[in-house]
Amino acid sequence: MIRMVVFDMAGTTVDEDNVVYKTVLSCVNARGYAFTLDDVLEHGAGKEKLQAIKDVLAIAEVEDDQLAKEIFNDFKEKLNIAYREFEVRENKHASELFDKLRKNNILVVLNTGYDRTTAEFLVDKLGWKPGVQIDALVTASDVPRNRPEPDMIWLAMKQFNISDGKQVVKVGDSAIDIEEGKNAGCGLSIGITTGAQTKEQLQKANPDNIIDDLLQLFPIVTAAN
Repeated sequence: MIRMVVFDMAGTTVDEDNVVYKTVLSCVNARGYAFTLDDVLEHGAGKEKLQAIKDVLAIAEVEDDQLAKEIFNDFKEKLNIAYREFEVRENKHASELFDKLRKNNILVVLNTGYDRTTAEFLVDKLGWKPGVQIDALVTASDVPRNRPEPDMIWLAMKQFNISDGKQVVKVGDSAIDIEEGKNAGCGLSIGITTGAQTKEQLQKANPDNIIDDLLQLFPIVTAAN
């Protein structure tokens, strides 16, 4: 029986027009590189953002922790400005799906490669409140290990006294979301094509399903119950 669905944020439940990855690209390329947005999406999507920057730099065989930290600090400043200027919207049907799940006694948890400050800013901007539209928010800064490690999902399970990962579904728009779900022992790990990666890129992680719209998740979850 499914008791909880853990959703990624950017590209899955939050429509922010890839502003995060565009900001990563801008900050990295400001240091003299010529990466593309596709490079950033392929190598950085879904990850804690310092790690994403390191993995993008690794394309050019650059391993420089100090440089990565400097770029990360630039990124945080620019992203804060971008989010204050940008109209952040929920992805199509997000609130409708949350409501359907919660009315069926299925917990709705958001998890993200953002730090807590950024994630809470976004959730607040969207008007989502724990206990109303969602049940919990777990962020990259809440756990010692980030995706694809399962720590964020395990923390969410612990918060609601769920001991069996098969009672949890993970949904995300990047392969690393799917890997995270599998590493946590989730009953289902599902990709969605509304964000960073294509269906072909998602399939490399062997998801249990791939959907094109959030509402397609509801019959999958109810069938599992």
